[in-house]
Amino acid sequence: MTRLFGTDGVRGLANKDITADLAIDLGVAAGSLVVAKRLEETGAIPVISPLMLAGGVKAGPLPVGETKFRRPRVIPGEPAKPRAIVGRDTRVSGEFLDHAVAAGLASAGMDVTRVGVIPTPGIAYLTAAQDFELGVVISASHNPMQDNGIKFFARGGYKLADSLEDRIEEMLGQEGLRPIGPGVGTVRSNGDAADRAYVDHLVSSIPDTLHGLRIAVDCANGAASQLGPQTLQEAGADVVVINASPDGRNINDACGSTHPEQLQAVTVASKADFGVAFDGDADRCLAVDAAGNMVDGDQIMGLLALDMQSSGRLAYNTLVITVMSNLGLRLAMEERGISLVTTGVGDRYVLEAMREGGYTLGGEQSGHLINSLHATTGDGILTALQIASSVRKTGDSLAKLAGVVQRLPQILINVAGVDRTRTNSDTVLADAVAQAEARLGSTGRVLLRPSGTEPLVRVMVEAATQEQADDEAGRIAQVVRDRLAL
Repeated sequence: MTRLFGTDGVRGLANKDITADLAIDLGVAAGSLVVAKRLEETGAIPVISPLMLAGGVKAGPLPVGETKFRRPRVIPGEPAKPRAIVGRDTRVSGEFLDHAVAAGLASAGMDVTRVGVIPTPGIAYLTAAQDFELGVVISASHNPMQDNGIKFFARGGYKLADSLEDRIEEMLGQEGLRPIGPGVGTVRSNGDAADRAYVDHLVSSIPDTLHGLRIAVDCANGAASQLGPQTLQEAGADVVVINASPDGRNINDACGSTHPEQLQAVTVASKADFGVAFDGDADRCLAVDAAGNMVDGDQIMGLLALDMQSSGRLAYNTLVITVMSNLGLRLAMEERGISLVTTGVGDRYVLEAMREGGYTLGGEQSGHLINSLHATTGDGILTALQIASSVRKTGDSLAKLAGVVQRLPQILINVAGVDRTRTNSDTVLADAVAQAEARLGSTGRVLLRPSGTEPLVRVMVEAATQEQADDEAGRIAQVVRDRLAL
C-alpha cells in the first residue's frame, strides 16, 4: 500500500485526492495524538488504550488488532486545551480545506487559530514562537493551482517525523477519537496579529537597513503576495512588485520561482539591483542579477555560506547540501575551506542533518534554504533578506557574489507518465546509468530519482560540456520512458 504522506506532507489533486473529508480526518487524527499526549503529561487520562500511547506518547509500532481510542473522560479543572495554528496559500481549494482541517482539530479537542493566507515558514515560525502544539499548512507549494496539500509542524516548528505521520495515517477514519461536551475545542481567526509577528521576526534577522537597494520581487500570486514586499520595504528596500494579485487560480501560473522569465525582464527594465522569485507558499527563493541572469539555490548557498563564514556564523564551517547540488558548488566550497554534508533530496532531510550536526546553513538547488539561526524550515522571504543584506554590506553586485560558484553544465529532465516506484529496481535502467557514468568519468555524474511529490522520474546529468550532458540525459530519459511506462 502506498504511503499517504510524501516528502512534504499529503499532496494531490484538490477535491479528488485531497478532499474535505480527508482534511477533517487528518485533523481528527493529528489532533487526537496531541490531545492524548497533553492528557497523559498532565495525568488527566483515567484510561488510555495502547493505541493512544502509540500515537505520540510512547514510541514503537501500533499494536496488532487495536482499532480505536477509548474516549478520555473530561474532568473538572482540566488544563487548557492544546492549541493548533492553521494557515494556507492562495489556492481557491485552500479555503474549504482550511475550514475542514480546523473542524477536525477542534472536534478532536484542540483550540484552533486560523490565520488565513501566510507563507509556510510563517506557520513554522509562529508554531515555535507562540508555543502552539501543532501547526498546519494547506499548500501544494510550487505545484499548479489544481493541486493542494496538507502538512504538519510539531511544537518547535519542525516538520513531523515519519513515525508520527505513520501514526496519523493509521488512525484515519477510526471511531471513538472525538470527545464530547466541554472536551471539544474552539476555532478563531487572528490573521493580522500573525502577519505582524512574522514580519517583525523577519526584519529583525538582518543587522542593518536595506536603504539604497532596489529589489524586484515576483510573488508567484501566492502566499507571499502581501508579506514578501511588505517585509522588504520595512527593511528599507525600494521594491518593484509583480505577480502579487492572487485570485485563487493564478498561483504559480507562468510566474514565480518555476517561471522566472518575467522577473528577469522586469529586473533589467526597472534597473533593480537584483530580483527575487518566490514559489506559491514562499518556502523557496531564487534570484536574478541586475543583468537578468539567474542565480540558483546553489549559488545563493555559496554566497551566504561565505558571508556567514566571514562573520563566524557558519557553525563548524559546514554547509549542508543535497545530492542535486551542482559540482561547481562543491568545488567552490572545498577551495575556500568549507566542509560539506550531503543528504537526499528534500528540505526535511537537509534539516535533519543540520539538527543532528548543529549546522546553521543548508539547502537545495531549487531555492529551499534553511538558516537555523532564524528558521526551522526553508523561508524564501528570509533568504531574500539575507541576500540583500550581503549585497548591502559588501557593496558588491549579486553577480559578483554569486560568481564564486561556477556551475558545471547540467540538465534536468522530468519524465512523466511512468511508474516511479520501479526506478531503483529495473536492471536495464541501472545498466544504462552505469554506462553513462563510465563515459562521463570524473568530469560528471548522473542522478536518477523518483519525485517525492509528483508522478514523475527526474534525470539529472552534469558533464564537462552542455552537449555531453544533454546527450547522456536524453539517452537515460528514453530508457526511463521505455522501461517504466505505465
